[in-house]
Amino acid sequence: MQPLQWEYRPDGLRAPALICAFKGWNDAADAASTAITFVGSALGARRFATIDPEDFYDFQATRPRIKLVEGQTRQIVWPEVELYEARIPRAPRDLILLGGSEPSFRWRGFSRLIVDVAEAIGVQLVVTLGALLADVPHTRAVSVTGLASDPALVARLGLATSSYEGPTGIVGILHSACQEAGLPSASLWAAVPHYIAAAPNPKAALALVRKLEGLVGVAVNAADLESAAADYERQVNLAVQSDPDVQAFVERLEQAAGEDPEAEPGPLPSGETIARDLQRFLRQRGEDDPPGPA
Repeated sequence: MQPLQWEYRPDGLRAPALICAFKGWNDAADAASTAITFVGSALGARRFATIDPEDFYDFQATRPRIKLVEGQTRQIVWPEVELYEARIPRAPRDLILLGGSEPSFRWRGFSRLIVDVAEAIGVQLVVTLGALLADVPHTRAVSVTGLASDPALVARLGLATSSYEGPTGIVGILHSACQEAGLPSASLWAAVPHYIAAAPNPKAALALVRKLEGLVGVAVNAADLESAAADYERQVNLAVQSDPDVQAFVERLEQAAGEDPEAEPGPLPSGETIARDLQRFLRQRGEDDPPGPA
């Protein structure tokens, strides 16, 4: 069986851009996967292909799920990568959206497969979305860093160019594969506060959506995501205000971000302690006022 399974082949796409996001290592606080799912929903995207998981996933790490059909029949749902098309007549281009879990095996072959699909349907730009943990306060605007095969893209969007060196995920490998194939590409990364990484972060997802809009020239009605981001920030603020130690920790991050460089905070608990306390607070409130989008 060929890994790429076409449901139909989209044609007549206008200057399409391929947007990719993967759950897992590249997706702190679910920000990247939330962003691409929201864009697909907002634009009425339609699935046209999947990538079979057999050659690319460790099913002990990314397990298939059992689904009940009509409450009786048990069905296996395998992890897969899905491709959607979104046609936007009033925008300068259409979009292809690719999402799924980060594969376990054969990253170079997986990336070549995606590049082959992109070339087959005339993709003119590939954009990868990611989110990383950082020492940033939740009270500030989300920082989005990026890199691009065309430095003019970085300058035009006002991105802070990433200087990261170290381990990478499938997003980094795919970006490199695009460069090797001569396919223009860009990578956007949102910085997520490390002390609330376990809760989905719609504020970071919204920041990725807004940067993506500027990059590809496609507007998205993000009212629901904006509302979710406001609810999220309100809940985290309540958690912070409920504990003086947590509040002091956040204030130190704000000072490091340039709010008040002269202040000298006293001894503070570890980031792990802060994260544990905040997650407990958010779980306790989760049933009544969820922190993320529905």
